[in-house]
Amino acid sequence: MILNWQKREMQFKIVYYGPGLSGKTTNIVWLHSRMVKKSQLVSIKTEQERTLFFDFMDFEIKKLAGFSVKFNLYTVPGQTFYVQSRRIVLSGADGVVYVADSLKNRMRENIQYLMECIITLKKNGINPCGFPFVLQYNKRDMKNVLPVEILEKYLNPKMLPSYTSVASDGIGVIETLQGVIREVVNINMPKFILMASRKRK
Repeated sequence: MILNWQKREMQFKIVYYGPGLSGKTTNIVWLHSRMVKKSQLVSIKTEQERTLFFDFMDFEIKKLAGFSVKFNLYTVPGQTFYVQSRRIVLSGADGVVYVADSLKNRMRENIQYLMECIITLKKNGINPCGFPFVLQYNKRDMKNVLPVEILEKYLNPKMLPSYTSVASDGIGVIETLQGVIREVVNINMPKFILMASRKRK
């Protein structure tokens, strides 16, 4: 959380994390196309049109405790050899959306990237316990997808908030974003209230 007391503005960073081609960028692009008050969508791609570093979008919601609230949305590159880039993008995150590919043949990658995400959070000095983290099971319209119950069993044993989606059609995209925003705000509001009370002294 970044607070600007003069502008009365708070900013939060949300990172979409997951295997390559799981639908992270698709989420961001769909959201950007529907937002009214938003920034320009920044995307750096490889020759194969896959995200190399990050997509970034910020938008504002209604004021919270008299402060305007801005959310910066990022995605990480999914290719296996961009581990360091993912760590950089995840640095300073206030919340994570883990986008899992529902296809049966992607389960191993889903688990691998989920473990990597947790390890990276720890390396960045973030305690995953109590950290705003939601899961999205994407591509539910495809054939050969795993049942949600199986995905929950192997990817979500702690029963964190989870959502099903077809990001290419916008199904479940808003619900996922609302879910992570709710987690981010609920966890950070006590910190904000404490900081505001100290500021008044």
